[in-house]
Amino acid sequence: METNRLEAFSDGVLAIIITIMVLELKLPHGAQLASLTSLIPVFSSYVLSFIYVGIYWNNHHHLFHATRRVSAGILWANLHLLFWLSLFPFATAWMGENRAAPAPTAVYGVVLLSAAIAYYILQSAIIAREGHQSLLAVALGRDWKGKLSPAIYLAAIPLAFVSPWLANALYTVVAFLWLVPDRRIERALQAQENASLR
Repeated sequence: METNRLEAFSDGVLAIIITIMVLELKLPHGAQLASLTSLIPVFSSYVLSFIYVGIYWNNHHHLFHATRRVSAGILWANLHLLFWLSLFPFATAWMGENRAAPAPTAVYGVVLLSAAIAYYILQSAIIAREGHQSLLAVALGRDWKGKLSPAIYLAAIPLAFVSPWLANALYTVVAFLWLVPDRRIERALQAQENASLR
């Protein structure tokens, strides 16, 4: 099976997730700029989650540019990822509305960790289908960011019960770690294209 339907469906789901998250931003009570201060925690949670959804969309896009065909296992692994990503609006709103209280901050971390694991499972399903010498497998290499991120989430989840602000700082560190453009797949695709032109 080709990848285009899977990509189109995933793009639609991610667009809906972002839409739901932005709809959680309620209008302030009052017409003064000072009335916006009550929205800072909710808006901060929204910005962090928007960045995460953007990172997943970007990496998902690259992932399927390096994938030739999909199987039933890849389809289910992709749905598994979309399930966890679809919980972002809930976790984001709960954490934002409760000013980074321990339980909502920990649940946010559980959702981030689960999405990271689901993304790893999706990558693994693609590599299993395409082989360990495939473009994706070669491009990912040791995938240190993919292994470091869940470790940070695992540390941040219990930390949320001690210091929710520090746990949020760790979630932000992981987001910025992935904001640095990951060009591994792009480089591998470019190298493949250059080799085919020779």
